[in-house]
Formats: sequence, C-alpha cells, structure tokens
Amino acid sequence: MNKYVIIVAGGKGLRMGGSLPKQFIPIEGKPILMHTLETFHRWDKEAKLILVLPADHQPYWQMLCRELNCRIPHNIISGGETRYHSVKNGLQLIQEQLKDTDAETDTLIGVHDGVRPFVAPSVLTACFQEAQKTGAAIPTLPMIESLRERFDDGSSRPVDRSRYVTVQTPQVFQATLLRHAYEQPYTSLFTDDASVVEKMGHSISMVEGNRENIKITTPIDLEIAKALLQERSLL
Repeated sequence: MNKYVIIVAGGKGLRMGGSLPKQFIPIEGKPILMHTLETFHRWDKEAKLILVLPADHQPYWQMLCRELNCRIPHNIISGGETRYHSVKNGLQLIQEQLKDTDAETDTLIGVHDGVRPFVAPSVLTACFQEAQKTGAAIPTLPMIESLRERFDDGSSRPVDRSRYVTVQTPQVFQATLLRHAYEQPYTSLFTDDASVVEKMGHSISMVEGNRENIKITTPIDLEIAKALLQERSLL
C-alpha cells in the first residue's frame, strides 16, 4: 500500500500577529512546519510527503532547510487560491507520480495541516487503517465545552454537545475516491477534505484523535506548542 501525505501550509499568520507566516515560526530552534514533517517521517519513512506552499514562500523554506540541514525527503508544489485548490494541486502531482490506475487503487492519501505537528503516531496508523477499509477516515474528538446555537436576532439556545465532535487532520482517503471528489466544482461549503468527499455521496468514518493535535493559529496555541515540545524533549 502506497502512502502519500499532502501537507498544506498556506497560512499568512494574521491571527498570530507579526509578518512571519505561522508555519515558519520557530519552536525549539525549528519552524513549526519542519516539526510537522518530522512527525510524519518518524511515523513512516516510506510515506511520500508533498508540501504545498505559496510560490513566494518557497525560497524562504528552501533556505531554512539548508540552514537547519533538513534531510526529510519531500516534494514542494505551489498552493492555489483556496485550500481546496491547494489540495487539488497536490493531488495532480500524486497522479503524475503514480502514472496508472492500478497504482492509484493501491494508494492512500492523507491531507494534513502544516501547523499541526503533534498528531500521535497511533492516530496516524488508525486513520490510514480505517481509510483502507472504508475509503475515508478522519480523526475527531468529543466536545468538552458547552455549546450554544446563535440566531440572527441575537438570541441563542443550548445544544446537546454529545451530538458534536471537533475535527482534526490528517484526513485520509483512498486515492481514487479523493481524486474523483476533487473533480467536483469548488464551493465555499468545502471547509475540509471530508466535506468534499461527502458531497460526492461517500460516508466518512471517524477515529479517535489526540488532544495534543492542536492547530497552531493563535499566540496561546504557540505557548501550548512550546510546552508540548519541551515535555517531549524530556521523555
């Protein structure tokens, strides 16, 4: 079974403040994005990594790789107008590498946020194993906060949080399924890869994620990430 991972890193870091895109912010001497690559490489050195970056970010990333001696094999491809278009660019590269439909039917593709460096190896294994069985698998976690639904008139009401989960990445799919899903016309309702596949009528399986698998988008996320890395270095 071939394994590919499309790592999408197109963020501008606006919620983080400052001018440095969030994926390049250093923690423990390395940019967040490099920690993410290392997480997947430690999990499975045979998994093929495709990094989707805006074209104007690529020289900076290549400079970082030289300076920090990053030797993790990965391909780089330019991002698109939206996350949907960025993933589609990554899928096109995979299709070119596979070359024939027989190879595609024996391939799983994960799509992951570049600023999620703390996904657990057990979650990665579970996502790929479930996708191999059902075609589509995503990591989720039960809600722990109370939830309210807001209305246009300013009122709100409580909802049953046991009916809701939060969604993480990587979202993993059988390659042919994901390629066909991304042949659909783009709509703003495509908030993640699972929503694209589900629009085509395929159901999505869920596996249990891990709480540490945060998406680093705000300053408080960055402080949590620093603490998690320091804890990892002590193990």
